[in-house]
Amino acid sequence: MVVDTEVVNSITTESRKPEVSENRIDVKNLSHAYPERRALENVSFSVSSGEIFGLLGPNGSGKTTLFKILSTLIPITSGTAHILGYNLATEVRMIRDFLGVVFQHPGLDGKLTIVENLRHHGHLYGLSGKTLHHRISELLECFGVADRAKEHVEILSGGLKRRVEIAKALLHTPRVLMLDEPTSGLDMTARQQLNNYLGALAQTQDILVLMTTHLLEDAETCDRVGILDDGRLVALGEPDELKAEVGGDVILIETTDSDILGTAITERFGISTALTDDGLRLECERGHEFVRDVVATFPDEIQSIRFGKPTLADVFIKLTGNPFQERKDRQN
Repeated sequence: MVVDTEVVNSITTESRKPEVSENRIDVKNLSHAYPERRALENVSFSVSSGEIFGLLGPNGSGKTTLFKILSTLIPITSGTAHILGYNLATEVRMIRDFLGVVFQHPGLDGKLTIVENLRHHGHLYGLSGKTLHHRISELLECFGVADRAKEHVEILSGGLKRRVEIAKALLHTPRVLMLDEPTSGLDMTARQQLNNYLGALAQTQDILVLMTTHLLEDAETCDRVGILDDGRLVALGEPDELKAEVGGDVILIETTDSDILGTAITERFGISTALTDDGLRLECERGHEFVRDVVATFPDEIQSIRFGKPTLADVFIKLTGNPFQERKDRQN
């Protein structure tokens, strides 16, 4: 998808709502409990306009519950949240005027054309006539679907449907764009195109973009990331900063007896190891030298070994002690 930055810049020049007191989201000590479990535990963070903020966590970590609260679908029961200066607990109607929301599951009518979907959505926000026509034309051009405006949505690919979903969310010129698992179901190319567009959108429009994802590659494209585990915010920062805290290279060793080899490595090299689904995991500086030395020391015990720079999954493992995978006993 090629982004026309001139069109992107022009999208918010009309129908812009009056300035509000703040240009950010502020969440403080937000908690939420369902009858059978606690989904969020004292979550706090802030996001500013012009920033792409990702809520990263495996399925079951609480990110969808947090998304539903911030998008006004479920009420706050504990803690506080302000969006653009408005109190999410008491000023929901004012907040909704400034929100553009893209849910994980499609919200388009497949039997309608692209332009019909956008037109009907515009009517819900009081847009009509030349103003609505102009907004639709701008967005269709910006998202590269102007030539397919009269095609029915049901025949579009997953990537094109996502573009139309976001165009619909931007139709009323929101100040905050929220996306729940926006690249779910898309192939790698479509995911890259969508992430590139979101980056251009945040930079050129001074819009706040908040997205949830369980995909590490998507989180890497965000300006900052909040990592959730079991309802708690366990890390917050720029992706590179978080990865730098892991400490050197990450090494995974496959062996026939992880307990024995792990103890031997600790005794010989003074490096702690952890048992994971992939084998023994450890962190050390100059991983290529350690790989050489450990293979020379334990040639018969090691079946395979690999090393690389840390990922956000490694950050999650270091902070929680758990693998970055779905909690089957929990929902989001």
